[in-house]
Amino acid sequence: MLLPSFTSERARASFLAHRLRSLKGRLLAACFGAGVDSTAMLIALYLAEIQPQVITFADVGGEKPETIAHRDRMNAILAAWNWPPIITCRKIPLASTGYDDLFGNCLTNETLPSLAFGMKSCSIKWKQIPQDQLIKGARSGPNAALPHPVWTEAEGTGQRIVKLIGYDCGRADLRRSRNLRTVDADFDYAYPLQLLGWTREDCIAIIMDVLGVDYVPIKSACFFCPASKIWELYWLAAHHPDLLERALLLERTALTGRHSRFDEVEFGATWEELVSNADRFPSSNTTVGLGRNFAWNQWARVNDVVDDEFRVRRGRSDRARFQIRAAELRRSDNADDGRRQSLTRLAA
Repeated sequence: MLLPSFTSERARASFLAHRLRSLKGRLLAACFGAGVDSTAMLIALYLAEIQPQVITFADVGGEKPETIAHRDRMNAILAAWNWPPIITCRKIPLASTGYDDLFGNCLTNETLPSLAFGMKSCSIKWKQIPQDQLIKGARSGPNAALPHPVWTEAEGTGQRIVKLIGYDCGRADLRRSRNLRTVDADFDYAYPLQLLGWTREDCIAIIMDVLGVDYVPIKSACFFCPASKIWELYWLAAHHPDLLERALLLERTALTGRHSRFDEVEFGATWEELVSNADRFPSSNTTVGLGRNFAWNQWARVNDVVDDEFRVRRGRSDRARFQIRAAELRRSDNADDGRRQSLTRLAA
């Protein structure tokens, strides 16, 4: 559903308030992922004059710098709206683990994020639980904290808190949210963008209209996320070669480490030889790397993104080539943000 035309801002606010009327007067906890959908969700709530009591952002330690910058800029917007600030939640592992974030967890244990194996445990452990603990509090351990006042209010009044999740009405999000819960032991759940019928294009449009094109964020995801598309890998190579190198190291460690399923005899060549060959690479029924059905290291080698030491090429012409390929491979439903404007500067 594309946003309808409105004769005035008042008419738009009335439309949004009507569509979101089920949220009016409830205790609300907005989950802010710092991407397009969650940004549009906050704008829709603001225009409908529905203010959450708490807004949380889960920092797993692997976000791109642009995502953290967008969170900070949105906090400035929230301050101008007289809204509560975004509270950053972060899982604090036991000191004995030797790591303090999801990347360190994977590198230390010589494994890949659970999404590479078709599971969601990394998201639950590093995102959902820290946000729940921020609201409910935790009695013990390194994440011990008192509950947020909204939880105390809910317990004292017998109300239930509604967690707001930014799933839109695009095909991918409708598929993801098909079997999502609407209630559990602690919270009710609501999906404001789906109540509005907004697609990703609608979300981009409302961000540009209310805040400006510069506030359309990049996709919010770890720099080593197994759900990354090829165009995102090229974008990472162009803008953050150091982060891509870290992701490649993580994958190499997992594929050749103590949990490796790679067998040189079975596959007829060394791992190094296979990643240099575009014709063949070890496969399995579960995963062959961070790409789930492909290895990022092989992609980087055969597409001349890295040198023989797996260092990302950093020359001006290389960066321009990577950015051009990213633009060529992007689909129309990706955010129309600053990445597109940078293409001209890099290619010049």
